Amino acid sequence: MLRFASRRLLGALCCTALGGALAASPAAAQPAARPATGSRFVADSLDAYVQRGLRLWQIPGLAVVVVKDGQVVVSKGYGVRAVGRPEPVDGNTQFLIASNSKLFTGTALAQLEQEKKLSLNDPATKYLPDFRLYDPVSTQLVTVRDLLGHHLGTKTFQGDFTFWSSNLSREEILQRVRLLKPSAPFRQDYGYCNAGFLAAGQIIPAVTGGTTWEAYVEQTLLKPLGMSNTSMLTAGVAQHPNVALPYSNAYGPLTALPYDQVDNLGPAASMVSCVNDLGKWLQFQLDSGKVQGRPVLPWATLRRTRDVNTALSARKSPLLPEHFRTYGLGVFAADYNGRQVFWHTGGANGFVSNTCFVPEEGLGIAVLTNQDNQSFFEALRYQLLDAYLGMPYTDRSRQLWKRAAPFQAETKADIEKLNARVAKKAKPELPLKAYAGQYTHPLYGLITIEAQGKQLVVRFSHHPALTAALAYMDGQQFRTTYSNIAYGIFPATFTVEGGQVKAVELRVNDGIEQDPYVFTRG
Repeated sequence: MLRFASRRLLGALCCTALGGALAASPAAAQPAARPATGSRFVADSLDAYVQRGLRLWQIPGLAVVVVKDGQVVVSKGYGVRAVGRPEPVDGNTQFLIASNSKLFTGTALAQLEQEKKLSLNDPATKYLPDFRLYDPVSTQLVTVRDLLGHHLGTKTFQGDFTFWSSNLSREEILQRVRLLKPSAPFRQDYGYCNAGFLAAGQIIPAVTGGTTWEAYVEQTLLKPLGMSNTSMLTAGVAQHPNVALPYSNAYGPLTALPYDQVDNLGPAASMVSCVNDLGKWLQFQLDSGKVQGRPVLPWATLRRTRDVNTALSARKSPLLPEHFRTYGLGVFAADYNGRQVFWHTGGANGFVSNTCFVPEEGLGIAVLTNQDNQSFFEALRYQLLDAYLGMPYTDRSRQLWKRAAPFQAETKADIEKLNARVAKKAKPELPLKAYAGQYTHPLYGLITIEAQGKQLVVRFSHHPALTAALAYMDGQQFRTTYSNIAYGIFPATFTVEGGQVKAVELRVNDGIEQDPYVFTRG
C-alpha cells in the first residue's frame, strides 16, 4: 500500500492514491502525442512520455521494467538519483520498494504451507504464543491468513506513527499491537496493517528453527532468482553505491528527505531493489514459479498467494476499465479490460513504486520513483496496461494530474493559513515554560517538550532523529513543523485546565497515520 505525503489524495481516483506537484513547467504542460500500442509504445513513445511525466510531477528519477512473453522488453532509468548531481538513474539503481516487500513475505509463508510446516488457517498464537490483539476473543481467532489479509479491524496505518522508522524492535512492536483499539469488528473490514504483516513474518523463524524472515526470503527467492542487487533491509542503504535519494514536495519546494529505517517492520516494508532485479521477479511470476524453465517454487505456492483472501470492491471504476478488487497474500487483484491483473504498490517517505503482472498476456511492469507526492508511477503503469491490453488512448498522467491538483492546492492553502496565524505574533496565554515537560501516550510512550527561545521543541523517545518546532498561533494552538518535512505541517492543540497544561494533541501526515495522538502530561 502507499505511504503518501497527504493521504487526503486517496479519494481522488477510486482506490488509487494520488499526489500532485505545486506547479508544472510550461514545457510539461504541452499536450502529449498519441502513442502507438503495445511494444510500439515502448519503442516509439515511452521515453518522451516519461520525460514529460518527470517534469510535470517534479520527479528527480524513475526506473521502469517491462516484461513480455518471457523477455525483458525494457529495463532502464530516467532522470537522476539526486537533485543537483549528475549520476543518472539506471536499471541497477536501488529504490526502497516498501510494501512491495509484502508479496515476498506472502510467498514465503505460502511455500511453508506447501511444505506442511504450517497452515495459513492456524491460529497466530500457535507460533507466537505471546501475540495479543486488543480483544481477547479476536486473539484466539486470529490466523496467519488474517495477518496477511488485513483483517484485524484496525484502521489503515493504525499505529504506524509509533512503529514506522522508529527505534522499537520487532518484538516491541508486536507487544504494542495489543494496544491498537480496532475501529471495526474483527474480519469485517479491510484495514491495511503493517504490524500484521510483521507478525506474519515473525512466524517464519518459529517454524524454520530460527531462520529469520530476511534470511529465508533471500535463500528461497532472491538467490534462486538471481536478484543479487536486492537488499532485504534498509540499514546502510544510504551508503550503497548506486541508490536514489528520497524527495517530497508535499509541503513546499522539492526537498531531500532522510532514508526511512524500517527494518523493524521488515516483512511489511524493508526491501530495497532495482528494476533489473524486479524484472526477474516478474518473469518468475509469469512463468508459474520457474526461472528460465527451471522450477524454483511450485505453481501451487504462487497460486495460493493470488487466491482471494480479502474482498475489497465489486464496483465499476469511474476512470479505469475494472469492476472488482481483491487482496491475496501480499498482492492485489483486479480485472483490467477483461484480463486479470495482479499488483501491489509501495511507499516510503520519498519513494513510491509499483509492480504489476498480467499472466494471461505474459506482461509484467514495475515502476520505481524517488518522489513520494505524485501519481505518475501509477499513470505509467496504467498507460502501459492500456497500450498492451488494447484500450483507447487516454493520457493517464494528465488525467491523474488534473484530479490531484486541487488536493495539492488545498494542502498549500492550509499551510498558508497556519503561517498567517503565526505571522500575527500573538502572545501565548501562558509562558512557554508552562508547556514544557514530559508527556505520554499509551501506545507511543514518551515525548519531551522544551521551551527554546520563542518556540517549543518536541523530542520523540522512539524517533531520536525527529523533532518538531511548535510556533504559537492563537488560543492554545501552535503550528507544528517537523524536522523531517515528510511528517507534515499541522496544528498542535494543548489542553489547559485551571491554568495548568494537561495534554497536547499532535498529528502527522495521514500517509503515516490518520488519527492524531493525545499525549498526557506526566
